[in-house]
Amino acid sequence: MNMTIPQIKAMLDKADEQEYQALERALSADTRKGVKSALAKARKRLDGERKERERLESLYVFEESFAEESEDLIVGLDEVGRGSVAGPLAVGAVVLSHSEHIRGLNDSKQINPEKRLEIAQVVKEQALAWTVAYISPNDIDRDGMTMSLRRAFTLALADIDSVLPNVSVVLIDGNPIHIDPRERNVVKGDARCASIAAASIVAKTERDRLMIELSERYPVYEFDVNKGYASPQHIEAIRTHGLSPIHRSSFCRSFMQETLF
Repeated sequence: MNMTIPQIKAMLDKADEQEYQALERALSADTRKGVKSALAKARKRLDGERKERERLESLYVFEESFAEESEDLIVGLDEVGRGSVAGPLAVGAVVLSHSEHIRGLNDSKQINPEKRLEIAQVVKEQALAWTVAYISPNDIDRDGMTMSLRRAFTLALADIDSVLPNVSVVLIDGNPIHIDPRERNVVKGDARCASIAAASIVAKTERDRLMIELSERYPVYEFDVNKGYASPQHIEAIRTHGLSPIHRSSFCRSFMQETLF
């Protein structure tokens, strides 16, 4: 093959598995170091793409194992913000289409913010239904986290049922909550089930958007950066300025006590 190394690299960068194999055969006698390096790089890329396809497929296959019939609708739910000291608790719920697989689905914590926003938009466009339910900081202080979680999951599921009343399976990330007879619980479900992963992404991006908006109202706490979690800078801001109306006072007592003593 009478081609320059840049030309070969350009071809390998775009090659699928079949094209790569043809190029590998054609370049088998080429001893140039740059060619060998380009082949190795392309092989690594293709192997990574194959593993990602297999990982994504496993999310859908595992989820579908909970359905009794192939066309059963499944809703996945996941929470975000349980451990923050400011802002609401959020629970996302998503029903995905059987026919379209969304690339990049994963536990929201494993995806960088820019990519997370992109995937969230695709989820919203392709999902059969989606919603995010919120529980306010005041309600969390009043009722405690266990009751707040149950309420948030119940509200999110009710939203989905109002749109798709024929949902057959309710998949919830983590331990049993006992909110519905259709409930099935999946430990680390956001990394194992497609709809739970989608719910975690939607809940995370929607709650982050809300915290960024609240940061404009309460700039000293930098909610746009910490999203309400107890970073060192956030704790110092609480000690300096006290609590805002969106802080969970029951979660901040230790910070305030340290300030008093």
